[in-house]
Amino acid sequence: MGKLIIVSNRLPVTVSKNKSKFSFQPSVGGLVTGVSSLDMTQEQIWIGWPGITLSGFSTKSDSMELKEKLSEQNYRPVFLKRNDFENYYQGFCNEVIWPLFHYFAQYANYQKKYWDSYKRVNEAFSKEVLEVANDDDVIWIHDYHLMLLPGLIRKKMPKVKIGFFLHIPFPSSEIFRLIPWCAELLDGLLGSDLIGFHTFDYARHFLESVRRVLGYEHTLGQITLGNHAVKVDTFPMGIDYEKFSHAPEKDEVQTSISKFRENIKKDYKVILSIDRLDYTKGIPERLEAFDYFLDKNPNYKGKVIFIVVAVPSRIEVEHYRLLKEQVDNLAGRINGKHGTIGWTPILYMYRSFDFVDLIALYSIADVLFLTPLRDGMNLVAKEYVAARKNEDGVLILGEMAGTAKELGEALIINPNDLHGTADALKKAITMPADEQKRRMISMRGRLKRYDVKRWAHDFMDRVNQIKEVQRQLISKGLSQSRKNKLLQNYQKSKRALFLLDYDGTLMPFNERPEKVKPDRELKGLLGSLCSNSGNHVVVISGRDRKTLDKWVSNISNALVAEHGVWIKEKKSWETLEMLSDEWKAEIRPILEVFVDRTPGSFIEEKDFSLVWHFRKVDPALAIVRLGELKDVLLHITANLNVGVLEGNKVVEVKDTGINKGKATMSWLAKAKWDFILSIGDDWTDEDIFEVLPEWAYSIKVGFGPTKARFNLPSYREVRKLLKDLIDVKS
Repeated sequence: MGKLIIVSNRLPVTVSKNKSKFSFQPSVGGLVTGVSSLDMTQEQIWIGWPGITLSGFSTKSDSMELKEKLSEQNYRPVFLKRNDFENYYQGFCNEVIWPLFHYFAQYANYQKKYWDSYKRVNEAFSKEVLEVANDDDVIWIHDYHLMLLPGLIRKKMPKVKIGFFLHIPFPSSEIFRLIPWCAELLDGLLGSDLIGFHTFDYARHFLESVRRVLGYEHTLGQITLGNHAVKVDTFPMGIDYEKFSHAPEKDEVQTSISKFRENIKKDYKVILSIDRLDYTKGIPERLEAFDYFLDKNPNYKGKVIFIVVAVPSRIEVEHYRLLKEQVDNLAGRINGKHGTIGWTPILYMYRSFDFVDLIALYSIADVLFLTPLRDGMNLVAKEYVAARKNEDGVLILGEMAGTAKELGEALIINPNDLHGTADALKKAITMPADEQKRRMISMRGRLKRYDVKRWAHDFMDRVNQIKEVQRQLISKGLSQSRKNKLLQNYQKSKRALFLLDYDGTLMPFNERPEKVKPDRELKGLLGSLCSNSGNHVVVISGRDRKTLDKWVSNISNALVAEHGVWIKEKKSWETLEMLSDEWKAEIRPILEVFVDRTPGSFIEEKDFSLVWHFRKVDPALAIVRLGELKDVLLHITANLNVGVLEGNKVVEVKDTGINKGKATMSWLAKAKWDFILSIGDDWTDEDIFEVLPEWAYSIKVGFGPTKARFNLPSYREVRKLLKDLIDVKS
């Protein structure tokens, strides 16, 4: 068993230097807890920034000393230059990724120097990982600071297991594509084997971005890139439930509760709000809702108190300074408007609390009031529920928080709905005890079952599972030993038959099919194969006969057009049987309607088939229209003796009695072949694979269910194989 290598922006310990001495402050976050619950017999290394830049060291020996001290705890620091760190962290992470992923696009600042530093820092992390990683290790990368890292490691270590987890939301593709470097970020993430998100919505947005930006499709959350499968899934991060649920019983917590209670009248209903002071948290909206609640329900004045805790955050950034001014002014205005000599409605504290005081606040709060405008998860909500040992209390939660997907028993509100939020406040403070208990028991049970330890174990299990899927994918791969056997058989052959598809096999796809003319390399390969008198090269395609004639007639021995309708072996085209195109008059108007309703699609007409192309269509719309068109066509063609074929971004209507397999049969009967090679990329080629003798070499381009014996990742590997075949006979 290899090592577990955790990689995050920060190490789970903060390093500071006072004169000549280093001091270490350990972190106690959920990630540390989850990782510590994993198999402790497995060696673990944690890689991250130690909290001090290179400018903080007096001499090189200082950095070496720190490295040695951290290594004693299996920590490996990544040392960064101050300028790079500021542009990477304060710049790209906090002024591009953070606002954009939380839907505050107006705050994004797309400076090229930020991106350049982000790349350099990710490369620095990659260098540290590569120095300690082996192929049998598991590398678990965390969060938006390191989205390029999986791809950088994958290039150097194609076999290693890589998991990536994003702890913040992933935005819709329309928002994500605002980043000038969005394609590079996706490429980096797709170096992972497993990419985890808190919610299904975030995973769905990511998959949609991959499809729209890079053009990669997915099947049930799995993206297949050659022989590399990437699984995208949801893992809602939990908390250390036992720690929070037992904490209220501790003496020091009870002391803190008593201290807080001394300043709050017993008959007050306590509403609590705890957040980092961040524009994503909806704190001004929360204060406005409380203000409106008091306006609408004046009888509750003097009976409720709203404790607002705003933890200082990123005070050096202008947006955060302005937010603090806004919150300060709002709290002061509301207190001035509603307060009396004996009652202050809002107790506002701009500070952080230690664990003991935090649990005490959770314990005295009748209502936890959280209204983030966008939040990846929000663990404060889970901590409050876990800490309610008497199974009472009410949680009001904004629907934009990832936690809202799990804690449906909370009062879920839209943070922008002032009236609805005020109504929820009233419902919370008047909720009967039995209803509070029913809701709280359900939420607590769920959090207990899926805590942070279960989250970490689930993620690790899925990393191993996707590696098994990858092994199955490459089980049909044309390995070097299989390729050598193929080349040996061809070298000994005297009569060789080549059955080669065109689009997606010999040439890559293009949004405009007319642009896929054979390039110089392909002309040379096919020409060389045909020049050998023992070879018979057949290009067997869905293309129309005029196009094939123009493009490849002089570099092949025979052509098959329209999936087997037309065959050309000498000078003229022939059909295998008499066909009719009278059905076109009934089908063409239907396809035209779908072209009008589907921007980017078009119709291609062949002699005996009609093709609806949708390669340029928005992927989400294409899925809808494809389903609608297939339903209509299958109903109408039932009595027309024509069939509906779905290819790669096309739907083709043609005679049911014609396919590539039938055309292949005519060549199989013409000679005694001692070598046969068939290569194709979609399910129309399966008809060929099915009729070939068992000893023939059949190869599917791409991965997935197939009747072919072997797979190759792309047209590039097909060309390499053809070149090797040519060389072996030279």
